[in-house]
Amino acid sequence: MKLSRIHIAILGAIALTATALPSCVSRGKYNNLLDDYNSTKVELAESKAYNKSLDAMLAEAKANNQQLKDNLAALQGTLDQSIAQNSQGNVNISKLVDEINASNKYIRQLIAAKDRSDSLNMVLTNNLTRSLSRDELKDVDVKVLKGVVYISLADNMLYRSGSYEISDKAMETLSKIAKIIKDYKDYDVMVEGNTDNVPINRTNIRNNWDLSALRASSVVQVLQNKFGIDPARLSAAGRGEYRPIADNTTESGRQRNRRTEIIITPNLDQFMDLIGQAPESATD
Repeated sequence: MKLSRIHIAILGAIALTATALPSCVSRGKYNNLLDDYNSTKVELAESKAYNKSLDAMLAEAKANNQQLKDNLAALQGTLDQSIAQNSQGNVNISKLVDEINASNKYIRQLIAAKDRSDSLNMVLTNNLTRSLSRDELKDVDVKVLKGVVYISLADNMLYRSGSYEISDKAMETLSKIAKIIKDYKDYDVMVEGNTDNVPINRTNIRNNWDLSALRASSVVQVLQNKFGIDPARLSAAGRGEYRPIADNTTESGRQRNRRTEIIITPNLDQFMDLIGQAPESATD
């Protein structure tokens, strides 16, 4: 609080009165002037203290203002960083969605291709079983497993006893199977011979390995030579006694194990093409 001109004048008057005219002023006036002087001094001290308080408040306000500016700058930096990260996050999410869509498309293609393959196999199986007589079906088992057609032929229907020579009665059944194989010219054909675990010892047949391989080879050669199946589609294999489907301790089990399987496999080029078109992963 600043001193007014009146205050300054009063102070001056008091000072003059006190020094120059002490004898001319009454005691009452002198006391009044002295009281005014003392009051003014108090006001002056209070004014100085108030001014100091204002200076402190101003300094604090400036400091707070600078702190607010610093906080604002920090928030702006965080906001900019967040916007940049969010933009990158949107890019990553978009890429992930594209990869998921590509993967789903690939899966749908595989399912469609498998469905086509299974449908063809079922048609083949139905055609084959329709062409076989009831008596033939007793010695022929047809099934589809994992997209592959298995035709299992009992050895007592195919071969002469203890031999690998094809019997005459088997020719009619093999002719029907050959017709189906011809109709599906894009399919590969594997013939596998299987035996029971009873040892065999005949001229030029050392063991069950030999017997199973010779029986498979006999069927392959009949399919080629008698029924005109392209030999490039055919293969023969002997399994010996090591792939039983029944218990060899019983006669009925051993009879089931003595079998020849004709395995008709669909061409899997479609699947290989699809594998080549598989979507790349995010890390590629």
